Amino acid sequence: MSAPEHPQIYLITPPHFEIARFSTDLAAALDAVEVAAVRLSLTSHDQDTVTRAADACRNVTEARDVALVIDTHVALAEMLGLDGVHLNQPQTRAVREARKRLGPDAVVGVHAGQSRHEGLSAGESGADYVCFGPIGVSALGDGAQAGPELFAWWSEMIELPIVAEGAVDLANIALLRDKTDFFALGSEVWASESPVNTLTTLAAAIQDR
Repeated sequence: MSAPEHPQIYLITPPHFEIARFSTDLAAALDAVEVAAVRLSLTSHDQDTVTRAADACRNVTEARDVALVIDTHVALAEMLGLDGVHLNQPQTRAVREARKRLGPDAVVGVHAGQSRHEGLSAGESGADYVCFGPIGVSALGDGAQAGPELFAWWSEMIELPIVAEGAVDLANIALLRDKTDFFALGSEVWASESPVNTLTTLAAAIQDR
């Protein structure tokens, strides 16, 4: 994903979902706001389950010219012809292997937590973007957060696109809107009673409308 002029939305699927229902929800979300890419992020390791979910999501994203990447599964990204892969561990070797296997046109993204060093290493190894986060209070991990100073430094010094991910809300959108290229939205949207309304509200804040 290339760096946009203004922050864009990177939508992450729920960790598990009923395929037919979620296909409808995803279509409604993509029709409601402009989304740069969708990441299929399932907790299931069952290949059939992941494959069926990927096929269903791709039917929705392709019809709307939105990129679809998958968490972790480089082999499935290749087998299913998806747009790329997102690696949750920023090992240099893994990034290079994914790039070699998927080719120069595929999207290879990396989550680097709060580490500037790991983000830089991922970029040098061929990543197309780096995620930093969480950017707010989260029950995940050790409670550490990627603060505005990291995003400010990166946006001033490094050309590689960055993604703000984890515990995104209106307050930290306002803090990071001019310091990041993408906001990744997942549970912030799907855990709400009205995902489309929530997504629309967050999108308006991201676009400063």
